[in-house]
Amino acid sequence: MTISDLEGIETMNTATPAAAAPVPADHPAAGPLPYTQAPLGRLTSTGLAFTYMLLAIPALALFIIMATFIPLVIITVGALVLPVVVPIVAGLATLHRRIASRVLGEPVLAFYKSTEGLGWLGRLQRWATDPARWRDLVWLLLSATVGFTLGLLGVVLFLSIIWYLIFPFLFAITPDGVFDMDLGFMTIDTVSESFLVWVAALAFFVLWWFAIKPIVKAVAVMDRALLSSRTERLEARVSQLSTSRAETVDQSAAEIRRIERDLHDGAQARLVALGMSLGMADELMSRDPEAARKMLAEARLTTSAALGDLRSVVRGIHPPVLADRGLAGAVQALAMDMPIPVTTTVTLASRPPAPVESAAYFAVAECLANIGKHAQATRAWITVEQRGHLLHLEVGDDGSGGADPAAGTGVRGVVRRLSAFDGTLALSSPEGGPTLVTVDIPRAFDL
Repeated sequence: MTISDLEGIETMNTATPAAAAPVPADHPAAGPLPYTQAPLGRLTSTGLAFTYMLLAIPALALFIIMATFIPLVIITVGALVLPVVVPIVAGLATLHRRIASRVLGEPVLAFYKSTEGLGWLGRLQRWATDPARWRDLVWLLLSATVGFTLGLLGVVLFLSIIWYLIFPFLFAITPDGVFDMDLGFMTIDTVSESFLVWVAALAFFVLWWFAIKPIVKAVAVMDRALLSSRTERLEARVSQLSTSRAETVDQSAAEIRRIERDLHDGAQARLVALGMSLGMADELMSRDPEAARKMLAEARLTTSAALGDLRSVVRGIHPPVLADRGLAGAVQALAMDMPIPVTTTVTLASRPPAPVESAAYFAVAECLANIGKHAQATRAWITVEQRGHLLHLEVGDDGSGGADPAAGTGVRGVVRRLSAFDGTLALSSPEGGPTLVTVDIPRAFDL
């Protein structure tokens, strides 16, 4: 599901480091890029080859403009043109990153130095010292030449198939001699002979069948190499892991404090009261057995309440239903507790590790809690799927929509839980509904 292309979608990618991808929010290259692990079909690849061929035209024009006006910065003319052209180049590069993400099945991210808050001269200076901007210039030239050539090759292979397939029919409806072909060893000048070109159509079909995907992938690999530096990707990954580790440590510390507070305010207080009740009952046993029995009855109630508090504490750490019945049973139990009908679809070939199960469970629980509190929905649905090594969750409802993750802490808490597993959470909630929350945990079954 390429969620970033839908209208009204806000994506929280917990695997995106804030410090390592310094692209301003209003920049054309900013924002997470959609990608999918689903393989491309050959017709889709042919369409992308045609797209690469068309995009080579603005790439060539932008390269000529950049190459012309960069030296003219010193006489002000270039300094007036570049602030307009550089963002356009970044926008074209972003489009290529999106296509490369689709082809390669992995995100191809931008790593530009931030120009937020800088003036006209400050932006020029920042661009001049940004390696990513200079790689964009090299990429424009290669996209206009190598990218165009490879895209043209893919399109020509496909059009050759079409041409040789329809050639006999064109030969039949045109005047004699228009489509006569001299092949050297023979001349095709009759309708029956024109069908021999289907041998060429078969040959081009075989070439297209085996070559079109590598052609498109070659352009995508070139784009990734130039538009998303491996060094910067590694730096971003290190920063991401550092951020994720810090958030996990903070979350663990907060969870420990919550457990201590719950134990102190709940179970511990009730156990102290229980001890006092038992002591008083012991003193009254010989003097007033009836009062002692009442004290013991109160102690029994206090014991039940203390057990309830302890279960509540344990449930916040790892729900017993999750340990007993797994993620499928736990999700179904959550659905049964909802006041509205909830359809659950669970497709799991194997059981994910306990930490992943816990994060997924609390993500679904938080989404259902929001539906119950705010959505005004008449029905909801939950989908849990194993897609290879990826765990995919969807929670949706037919409510009023307009959900805002910034308005509450629940969704942010889910994002923090997912950050430990490089998970992503996407929210689609246009006004009027429906609302759809999508959670993906990559490599969930490899942990």
